[in-house]
Amino acid sequence: MTSTVYLNHAGTSWPKPPEVHAAVADALTADPARWPGLFDEARAEVARFFGARDPETVVITPGCTSALAVALADLPWEAGDRLIIGGLEHHALHRPALALARTRGVELLVAPYAPGAPLDLDFVERALKAGGVRLLAFAMASNVTGELAPARELAALARRYGARCLVDAAQAAGVVEVDVRELDVDLLAFAGHKGPLGPQGVGGLYIAPDLPMRALSANCGGAQACVLGDMFQPGYCDLGSVNYAGLAGLAAGLRWIRAQGLARLRARTLARTRQLLEGVAAIPGARVIGCDRAEARAPVVSFVLEGDAPEVIATRLRARHGVVVRAGLQCAPLAHATLGTAAGGTVRASVGASTEPEDVAALLDALAER
Repeated sequence: MTSTVYLNHAGTSWPKPPEVHAAVADALTADPARWPGLFDEARAEVARFFGARDPETVVITPGCTSALAVALADLPWEAGDRLIIGGLEHHALHRPALALARTRGVELLVAPYAPGAPLDLDFVERALKAGGVRLLAFAMASNVTGELAPARELAALARRYGARCLVDAAQAAGVVEVDVRELDVDLLAFAGHKGPLGPQGVGGLYIAPDLPMRALSANCGGAQACVLGDMFQPGYCDLGSVNYAGLAGLAAGLRWIRAQGLARLRARTLARTRQLLEGVAAIPGARVIGCDRAEARAPVVSFVLEGDAPEVIATRLRARHGVVVRAGLQCAPLAHATLGTAAGGTVRASVGASTEPEDVAALLDALAER
């Protein structure tokens, strides 16, 4: 039986470190009296990882999608307000932005894209300078091309012209350095199951201290925080029970990354990304989507092969070679419309902390056999 070569870390990280498995198992069997402590410990770990001074500025959510939805819904939108997004956004950001335009009278502006420049800075500054922009929202790293946006520079532009800044860090967190104080952002959403190496079903939202939470959908982590007078910075967002096991696994994943050293892990995934970029570019009929510099990307490479549909390629790779990639639109139809790949999408290969050179070589060899 062919062993699995997993190259879909942008979808979810796999395998998780043993420490994550152990933390989840321990939480599932823990005395319920420990659960509030697990919540507080995990939230403190998240705050530490993202450079937030106060754990109270971190809201735990069921995932990045819900974090983005709450962040966008929570602002005091008025008809005529303007919202700027990038052209490579995931549907988790693009969809609620469209809803604001359709239901609240918000003007939605999409910043132009160029390879290596996910958001046109001149366009963004002109739009901000024109006034009326309540929010600038963008992905720090594209889930289709991996291209990194200049988050700190964009956040500074927003602040200069009196707008708020929301960063979608789903593909950046745990992969590149993400420090909310260094970036000076107002809101930052992340997924726990990708770069942070936690289980699925947990994520979070950082909220700057001067931006109180007002969303009616927000709930809290414990009964003490649920009084009506204390609903501005809830610990747990969305209705339902707290995912203690998921939180414990997320905290364990973040601790594992800190122990390994994020810079060391980044150097490792950069090497694999270069291997992917160079290898795919050398295949006749292949075209890499986006910029060709590994340093300007999260460890994600999308490509198309002349004469083969992406879904067909992915199915063949899995069935014949045990290679797992992602094909199609990757839940980002706006990005593919921007990139000119909306008809069938792309094949996306993404590496992680556990990816070996042999894994990338297996994909390249399989592609060469077509």
